Parts: sequence; structure tokens; C-alpha cells
Amino acid sequence: MDFKIRAAKKEDISGILQLINELAIFENEPDAVEVTASDLERDGFGDAPLFICFVAEVAAGIKGIALVYNRYSTWKGPIIHLEDLIVNEAYRGTGIGSALLDEVVKYGHSRGAKRINWEVLDWNESAISFYESKGARVLRDWDVVHLDEQAIRAYVDKL
Repeated sequence: MDFKIRAAKKEDISGILQLINELAIFENEPDAVEVTASDLERDGFGDAPLFICFVAEVAAGIKGIALVYNRYSTWKGPIIHLEDLIVNEAYRGTGIGSALLDEVVKYGHSRGAKRINWEVLDWNESAISFYESKGARVLRDWDVVHLDEQAIRAYVDKL
């Protein structure tokens, strides 16, 4: 498989958004994606980008992405969060996922990251096996906690 891993450009936004939507379908959340192409352009390619995105490009277009951003650990210092690593289903098993993860780890290392974090659904055994084969530990004793937009509004309204 001939592919190239590179930093995303504005011109890649439609391919990035397509993969985001593919992931939502894979995770049985087809209507959950709220982010738009305009949001991605503003947030990733403006004056103060909120994320970095790496893409896997083949002749047929963008077939994989890894989207990361900086975080800070009170225990460790600077860390990187891998929000999503997505490979189009037809291109899984071609080395694209490994190459994207390699790029994320090299990026984290170059930034002095003390850790790279991400989540994986507990039923996604193929992803869990993939990450573990790369040396990652899946911490099953931690629960993800979040407030969605509606919960944030309700919280603030109670203040």
C-alpha cells in the first residue's frame, strides 16, 4: 500500500470530516457529530490552532487521520491527547494506523510530552489489541467523566 503521512492542510477538511462521520457510524453514534467543516477550519487552521491533525493520503484521497492536542498533567507536566485515530474501514490492515500512531508518538516526543493519552471503547477489541501491541497500557480501572454542552449550561444556570 502506497500512502503518505503528513500534517493536514485546510484542503483536507472535507476528507477529515468524512472520516469523523465514518467513526461515528462505526461507534453506533451516527447522529452525534456536531462539528462542521467551518469549525475544523477555524479551530485547526486559524491563528491559534486548538489541534494538530495528521493525515494518511493515498491516491484515492485522505483515508486516515490522527487528531491530537496539548494537555497538561499536574503530576507529569506536558502531555498530548490523541482525540481520534481513524482509518477508513477498507484501508485497515494496510499499515496506515501504525504509521499514524508512529507520527503521533514522534510528535509527542518532539514536544517533550511526558505521556500520550487517549480513550478506546471497551468493546473495540481490535483497537485495544492494536494499541497494546504498540506498548500502550489500557487502564481499565479509570472511568471517563465529562459534562456535555447541555450539562454545562445546566451547571452554570445553577451557579
